[in-house]
Amino acid sequence: MAKRYWLMKSEPDAYSIDDLKRDTTTPWEGIRNYQARNYMRDDMKVGDAVLFYHSNAKPPGVVGIGKVSRSAYPDFFAFDSKSKYYDPKSDPENPRWMMVDVAYVSTFKRLVSLNELKEIPALSDMLVIRKGMRLSVQPATKEEFAIVKKLGNTKAPA
Repeated sequence: MAKRYWLMKSEPDAYSIDDLKRDTTTPWEGIRNYQARNYMRDDMKVGDAVLFYHSNAKPPGVVGIGKVSRSAYPDFFAFDSKSKYYDPKSDPENPRWMMVDVAYVSTFKRLVSLNELKEIPALSDMLVIRKGMRLSVQPATKEEFAIVKKLGNTKAPA
């Protein structure tokens, strides 16, 4: 099966690229949007590449690369009544919510800001730049991934 590419958002004060580097791998828990869950459950595979995006930051943008290191499995936080991700309607026998594990690959030399992404014509179809696109897990193309990776590993524009 061909490798796929993703953009995954995290607020840096909740979980940053530095946290992922320290931990080396982490479960991507707490996704409570059906479309994002479906991407993880149905489409993400071990080895898929991830653009790690810091959302709700000043400025928001892509800060590094991860990879899917474990395919989808039930988000056990949904069953824990003490967790902020608890869902009383989720059943361990038929789980509603899933998660994947993401491993650290690299940190960019610089942040590739959302504004910069919007200015690159070749990225005009990238989901993250669409107005109102709030999904924390979204597909990216191989070409989009390559462009963002190249930008992140070069000097910022003057």
